[in-house]
Amino acid sequence: MREPRLRWPVSIPSEIVGQRLENVARRAKYLLLEFEKDTLLVHLGMSGKLSVVSTGAPTGPHDHVDIQFDSSAVLRLNDPRRFGSILWQQPTVTHKLLANLGPEPFSKDFDGEYLFRIAKLRKTSIKNLLMDSRVVAGVGNIYANEALFRAGIRPRRSSRRISRKECHVLVEAIRATLGEALRAGGTTIRDYESVDGSKGYFSVDLFVYGRSGLPCLRCGTSIKRVNHGQRQTVYCANCQT
Repeated sequence: MREPRLRWPVSIPSEIVGQRLENVARRAKYLLLEFEKDTLLVHLGMSGKLSVVSTGAPTGPHDHVDIQFDSSAVLRLNDPRRFGSILWQQPTVTHKLLANLGPEPFSKDFDGEYLFRIAKLRKTSIKNLLMDSRVVAGVGNIYANEALFRAGIRPRRSSRRISRKECHVLVEAIRATLGEALRAGGTTIRDYESVDGSKGYFSVDLFVYGRSGLPCLRCGTSIKRVNHGQRQTVYCANCQT
C-alpha cells in the first residue's frame, strides 16, 4: 500500500492474507471481493480503476494500492482524485454503506408496483427519486436522464404525479437502458477503462445526455439542459411530459 488516504482510510485486515478470492460481485456502485472469510468493498469514485498487472510491474504516481496473489498477479487500484475506497466488511456483518440500499434494478423486488408505492410517498422529483440509492441501487445521473427520456417523463415532474402505468414503463426503460449500456461496456465520458484497458462505447447511443442544444433524435426539438439537484439534467420538452 503506497497511499492509504483515499475517500476513507484504506481498510484491509491482516487476516485476509492467505485467503482465496472466491467470487467478485457488485452491490450498487461497490465491487465486492469475496474471500474465503472476509469481503473487501471497493469503490472506484469518479476516476479510479482496477488493473491486473504482473508482480514487479512499475508503478505510476496514482497507483495507491496493490493486492498481491500467489499467481504472481497483482490487482492494482489507480485513483488520481482519491475519491475511491477499499473497506473491509466483517464476516456475517453487512457494512453500513450497504445496509440501507434499495433493490437492484434487475431484481424481482424492483418493479412498477414497488416504484409506484414509493413515488406516492415522496416529496421530490422523479429523477431525484431514481437517483436515491435507498430507493433503487445503481441508477446514476446519466442513466436516469436516459431512462426518463425513453419513458417520456420529464425529470422534474413530482414523483407523486407519476401514474402506476408510467411507473411500469419507467422500470422497463431503466432496465433497457442499463442492459444496453452493460452490453456495450458502459459509458465512457472521460477516462474510463475496463480492467483490460478497453473503453465503454455506450456514449455513442445516448439520446439526451451530453446533447444539450442539439436536435432530439426522435422529433428534432432542441434538447434542453437545466441544473436540478446539483446535477446536469437534460430532456426533450416535446417527447417528455
